[in-house]
Amino acid sequence: MEVWQWFVTLGGFVLVVVIIMNVVKLVKQSNVMIIERLGRYSKTLKPGLHVLAPFIDKVRAVIDLREQVMDFPPQSVITRDNVPTDVDTVIYFFITDPIKSVYEIRDLKQAILKLAMTTMRNVIGNIELDELLSSREQVNHRLRVVIDEATDPWGVKVNRIELKTIDPPTEILEAMTKQMKAERTKRARILEAEGVKQSNILEAEGERKSRILKAEGEAKGWETIWKAKATAVENYFNAIHKGKPDKELIAVKYLETLNNLAEGDNSKVFIPYEASGVLSSIASIKEIWKNNK
Repeated sequence: MEVWQWFVTLGGFVLVVVIIMNVVKLVKQSNVMIIERLGRYSKTLKPGLHVLAPFIDKVRAVIDLREQVMDFPPQSVITRDNVPTDVDTVIYFFITDPIKSVYEIRDLKQAILKLAMTTMRNVIGNIELDELLSSREQVNHRLRVVIDEATDPWGVKVNRIELKTIDPPTEILEAMTKQMKAERTKRARILEAEGVKQSNILEAEGERKSRILKAEGEAKGWETIWKAKATAVENYFNAIHKGKPDKELIAVKYLETLNNLAEGDNSKVFIPYEASGVLSSIASIKEIWKNNK
């Protein structure tokens, strides 16, 4: 075989291999392949082995359907209270419509990057630094809603946006630290004063309850004593009546009671004028009773 025949055979073999490589396409899992025929969209190939028409079909793009992450470089933004701040952002998104992501936008990732930068400046420019630092989740939600709505015509779904770092100027951080320290000191003093106040209230309440209980105890004690005395008097009275005493005995007991009342300290007994006759008769009765005794 001549040398030129070997070159023709080798060239034919290479041509066949190139044709096979351009005709037979293997699409991996989680990917799709956009195919154009004569410069126009033809079909979307799903994962698996496919055969294209040679010299007619052409692969336009291979689209990854998995969730993707874009980490932005720190961007300088200005808050509503005119504080310049560096913000580092991360976007998580995935492609829902491969055809739109290819034909509706020229450079998808660059477009998402620029859109996120402008949206972040607009959103953060309407809030103050304190709100940005304390309400990061709300800011993330606002950014996600705006960017997701803007990227929907491109066949993109934005799952979430995270503000990784927020770096205000050093002097602003020092001022915020002093303010936070003063606020904590104020809260500590308020809590201490509130504790003292509550302690005084509880102490006064305890003392009041103690006095009430003491007074109630004394009242119950006196009540018990007077009930006992009333019972004794009643028993004494019943015993006297059961013994059927005569008038002379009653008169004598009456005199003894008067004597006991008169013998007490600081006791003054006032006898009515009408009782003088009774006392004289009782005295005679007492003398008779002693003689008989």
